[in-house]
Amino acid sequence: MTYQPSFFPEASDEGADGEAVLSVSELTAQVKLLLEGTFDSVWVSGEISNFSRPRSGHCYLTLKDDEAQLRAVIWRGTAARLRFDLHDGLEVVCHGHLDVYAPRGSYQLVIEEIEPKGIGALELALRQLHARLAAEGLFDPGRKRPLPRFPRRVAVVTSPTGAAIRDFLQVLRRRWQGLEVWIVPVRVQGDGAATEIAAAIDRVSGLAEAQAIDCLVVTRGGGSLEDLWAFNEEAVVRAIHRSAIPVVSAIGHEIDVTLSDMVADVRALTPSEAAERIAPAADEVRKTLAHHRRHLEAAVRGRIEAWTHRLDRLAACRALQRPEEWLHELSQRLDELSGRADRAIGHRLRQARSEVTRVAGKLESLSPLAVLSRGYSLTYDARGQLIRNAGEVAPGDRIATRLATGTIDSRVEQVHLKDEDVERAHQEDSENSQSAARQGADTRPAENTPDHAGGSNDGSDGSSS
Repeated sequence: MTYQPSFFPEASDEGADGEAVLSVSELTAQVKLLLEGTFDSVWVSGEISNFSRPRSGHCYLTLKDDEAQLRAVIWRGTAARLRFDLHDGLEVVCHGHLDVYAPRGSYQLVIEEIEPKGIGALELALRQLHARLAAEGLFDPGRKRPLPRFPRRVAVVTSPTGAAIRDFLQVLRRRWQGLEVWIVPVRVQGDGAATEIAAAIDRVSGLAEAQAIDCLVVTRGGGSLEDLWAFNEEAVVRAIHRSAIPVVSAIGHEIDVTLSDMVADVRALTPSEAAERIAPAADEVRKTLAHHRRHLEAAVRGRIEAWTHRLDRLAACRALQRPEEWLHELSQRLDELSGRADRAIGHRLRQARSEVTRVAGKLESLSPLAVLSRGYSLTYDARGQLIRNAGEVAPGDRIATRLATGTIDSRVEQVHLKDEDVERAHQEDSENSQSAARQGADTRPAENTPDHAGGSNDGSDGSSS
């Protein structure tokens, strides 16, 4: 039997058995009213597939299990409030209502709430944001900066009425009273808290250099994950990362860990520990200074004693006690050395003069001029050749005779030779001729040699006298 409410429009025709014949629009309208009226609030679990998010901001996906699948949609307003990212393969639990899309004749689930299956939405959102920021290097330990040893001015971003700031200031005053604290009031939970915190961090960072702010503290007391969520927001994490000064994060209690703790330069477990990490303990500083003072005093005393001992040794030195005696001894020693040097130089000069005189006499005895001074002379022919015997000249030849002083030019009138002199001269001429012949034979070129310059083919030696 067909279910047909009374307010449906009447069919224009009837079937063979008397039942109304419905158009597609009429049937779809009945199905739409039935489904939307029956399933106006339903919880569904399944795995996301075919997920897409076009420019409109709406999310379209399919929920499926091993035996069926269901189209679903998340309108833009709902999707903007999601704290985690949707993706294919994610197991979720959804709450919404069924909707029939008449133009396509299909139905879909309009999702109003969606949670990851087996894990909370905030926890999943935290994991996803952590993975994305870690991939960018925001949590890299290598970028952590050390805190100043003795800060003079500190800015604290926190709620001005919370217990965290009271604990922080109490510990700070007890440890180091010379530290100036700037409190930057913000909301630390609820809607808009993350925006305020990020803006406060940026403002302090911009004033750090001009106002000589040494470091920044971001803190609040403990609470649930939802209460601390503002410090897990991406805006706050990035603001801490780009801070121009070191940041100390002290969020919640020891067991609470936020992304702000991970990105900060120093993480303190509590606000009280943050004060301890920033400010040195005055008692410890006094002890350290006292230790250094004792060490410096001991070192100075040691140096004074060493110099005193050295001065005592110098005072005992005889040269410093009676310097005039030491100078007299040096002057006497200098006179002795000067006298020895003068005597040595004189002796060496006398030896050198004697040697020069001896060598000069020997050279004088070997000099040809000395022979001439004893009455001997040297006679040269017209060519300047030394005449050794009378046979080398003939009557009429001009000769020059060199004496010890001057030269005499003369002409040969007559040559007187002894028999033995003539024979000796002939013998010398013969020897000279033979020697010249041998030299000519040694230097004669080979016959018919074209490379011979000035030679002849008749075997003559080509030599000239």
